[in-house]
Amino acid sequence: MAKRAEHVEETRRRIIEATVTMHETVGPASTTIAGIAETAGVTRLTVYRHFPDEEALYAACSAHWLAGQVAPDPEAWGRITDPEDRLRAGLSDLYRHYRDGEVMLTRIHGEIDHVPEGIRQMLRATESGYVAVLLSAFPPTARRRRLRAVVGHAVSFWTWRSLCRVRELANKDAVDLMTALTLLASRVTPTRHRQSSAR
Repeated sequence: MAKRAEHVEETRRRIIEATVTMHETVGPASTTIAGIAETAGVTRLTVYRHFPDEEALYAACSAHWLAGQVAPDPEAWGRITDPEDRLRAGLSDLYRHYRDGEVMLTRIHGEIDHVPEGIRQMLRATESGYVAVLLSAFPPTARRRRLRAVVGHAVSFWTWRSLCRVRELANKDAVDLMTALTLLASRVTPTRHRQSSAR
């Protein structure tokens, strides 16, 4: 009985690892049950027996991949009271995670329409959580729509990729740039600008 349970768990692990491999190499859009089965050395029926729907398979794949990463720690950011210090700590943590997991994250975010809705909702909720933690350090009067927009832009994987991969900035330089932009957005609009905008 124990040996059978061990075999079942081993088969499940192979299916999950095959899914991770395919997501990283060909992307979610080109990942098929047949391809997963072939990579794992099992039948399609075996894949469905372990994971009756795509949502369950993606959730297991995501959990397995994340277990091998050093995940961002927004709880640690939240213990920093100064808005700028919290922002720097949070963005440094996120950008380190993005660089470490770039291959998989590029595939997942780049083919987000091919990811199950439940996983998309989880990704959106996670990103919204990052924004909320970073915003909460700023005084309530500073929490305007533009500040939320800038912080949302700063925590985006695509912002990191544009600055650090495409434009070849170091993580620290990207953090400095996004911190400066966020602090600028948090300030009250100068009187002259407000008057000209009202005309």
